[in-house]
Amino acid sequence: MKTSLDDFQGLSSEQMHRFIHFPFESPDLVTFPVSLDTIPEASILTLFNLLTAAIDDNGLKMTSTGNLPRNFCREAAKAFWGEEEYAHWSRYGEIRSEDQFTELNVTRLVAGLAGLVRKYKGKFIIGRECRKLMAEQGMAGIYPRLFRAFVTEYNWGYGDRMQEIPMVQHAFLFTFYLLNKHGAEWQSSRFYEDSFLKAFPMVLQQVKPIGAYYTPEKMLRSCYSWRCLERFARFMGLVEIERDQAEKYTADFRVRKLPLLDHVVTFHL
Repeated sequence: MKTSLDDFQGLSSEQMHRFIHFPFESPDLVTFPVSLDTIPEASILTLFNLLTAAIDDNGLKMTSTGNLPRNFCREAAKAFWGEEEYAHWSRYGEIRSEDQFTELNVTRLVAGLAGLVRKYKGKFIIGRECRKLMAEQGMAGIYPRLFRAFVTEYNWGYGDRMQEIPMVQHAFLFTFYLLNKHGAEWQSSRFYEDSFLKAFPMVLQQVKPIGAYYTPEKMLRSCYSWRCLERFARFMGLVEIERDQAEKYTADFRVRKLPLLDHVVTFHL
């Protein structure tokens, strides 16, 4: 008979309970620094810097719908993707609104949830505490604020048209635990999917099939890899992802943790 230790990669049921429900209130198991001891590099920080530079001291006028202005979104996309990739992306039409540039949209929303950027009198402005953090600690102080907002406030299912499967987000610390144990070497995305399914088989009961092809298991695997590994961990600079050119458009890929992960979370197990 399988034990919880087997299913949970060595964690006890109580430890897993703490991981899921009290990730930031379990210092005996795991700690998250309020300021990093390294200069972080991540896609979200690249876009955050572009955003705050555009806001500057005068603020950045928002659109009538409360979004970032179109011209800024286009310039940010060119800076983030590069002129060549942007030209390829926009060959059928340029960016017309913030929500067409998903990475920037997510960054702005997370920065708002973190209290770093806010709306005031029709403009986006930089919060006072954000300015203080940037001046005194730089991105080493900003990153933990973005990170915590991303995992506790932002809805990972926003805009991806998949089913609501909250456990994928609630179990973010278990994914970190897996990456801490196995991530030094390249592992397949399926390895992490398998580990998640083994730990939380009951989640399959929450997933509805779509036709004969998208079974609950296939839907859950796709949702987990997309939301947790690609849209979260890679975007936050915690993992790198690699695909063979021939498999560019397949669901499977390889994952390896980046050094930043060990600065963002420390396990005491």
